[in-house]
Amino acid sequence: MTDIFIQGGRTLLGGEIIESSMRIVDTEIRDIGRSYGRAALNVDARDLLVLPGIVDLHGDAFERQMMPRPGVDFPIDVALFDSDRQAISNGITTVFHATTWSWEPGLRCGDNARLLLEAIESLRPQLRADTRFHLRHETYNLDAEAEIARWLSNGRIDLFAFNDHMDPTVSSLENPRKRNRMVERTGLSSEAFDRMVERIVSRADAVPGSIAHLAKTAEQAGVRMLSHDDNSPAMRKAFRAQGVRIAEFPVNEETAREAAAGGDAIVFGAPNVVRGGSHTGWTRASDMIEKGLCSVLASDYYYPAPLLAAFRLAADGVLPLSRAWDLISAGPARAAGLADRGMIADGCRADILLVDDTEPLRPRIVAVVAGGRLAYLAEAGRLGAFSSAPRARPLRPNKAILFCRS
Repeated sequence: MTDIFIQGGRTLLGGEIIESSMRIVDTEIRDIGRSYGRAALNVDARDLLVLPGIVDLHGDAFERQMMPRPGVDFPIDVALFDSDRQAISNGITTVFHATTWSWEPGLRCGDNARLLLEAIESLRPQLRADTRFHLRHETYNLDAEAEIARWLSNGRIDLFAFNDHMDPTVSSLENPRKRNRMVERTGLSSEAFDRMVERIVSRADAVPGSIAHLAKTAEQAGVRMLSHDDNSPAMRKAFRAQGVRIAEFPVNEETAREAAAGGDAIVFGAPNVVRGGSHTGWTRASDMIEKGLCSVLASDYYYPAPLLAAFRLAADGVLPLSRAWDLISAGPARAAGLADRGMIADGCRADILLVDDTEPLRPRIVAVVAGGRLAYLAEAGRLGAFSSAPRARPLRPNKAILFCRS
């Protein structure tokens, strides 16, 4: 049985940051506000922030571990374990690996999607982060429809996204740099790549029916769905009508406003916040956040980004830290339907971060508890380093009694 006592620390509770302590029993948070205690493992959190673990709905940085250079492959289990270490050390305790199954061969082919799904399912007990499968379905990949429908019905997919990169692919054919990158990723010759794109584009009329079938299958299976790169309010409305309630990276403000008006979750990339804008030149995430048009930030392609983004938003005065943190913890948990995490409350899953915020723009993860286990520790001196007298203030009753939703 896990038994951890976290003493002190400026803890995010109910939207406020208050000095407190807590106990962790097995996988759950217990005894919030208890001023002093002893457990099998005691962790001194004084002078640190104590925050809920990060929930990352969309991260594909693991692809760099699978193929660090074009044509250079590494075993998927090696890639997953390395990605798990990166995610945990950056405070991500729930990670959805965004796996693209495209019509193209190479890194994003069906064989890799199958191998990755099987690896996640078999290795999940050994991974420190709660690791889930987010399938990004390229809508022109009609040959995969039947198999994906089976995966959805069998509960093997945790999040399901509709992607359509056909127009950007076709437009990029005239750009030598982008074209070469796409061709290298597939391993085809330039001529073979052109023939493949021509064949796939010729099947465009069948795509809407395929989307409708898979959306209905996912809805019946209770799988939450996302639409990627919505480019108009009409597109967002059309996906919402099919039960797709998460708008992932809407490309303009009017589309984000339509998503907000419809009560949809809105995802932007945390790297966009950290870098001060989109690498594609599209919507600036900080502007959308300031206007209330973003409810989730995802790591996208860089695992350190969610942590850095929350503190960047606070330092820039866009949001207080408590609300910025909601974008990377409680917000994504709500969007994914995970009611047991994203906040620190009695009965919640024990996903907890200890963060040194001495340098506000460079927060440093000191310790990570994931699912009740101490998964990462950067300062061993904090184990058992308690004074005999408690320092944590008892919380006022209306602030201390928080319970996780069941």
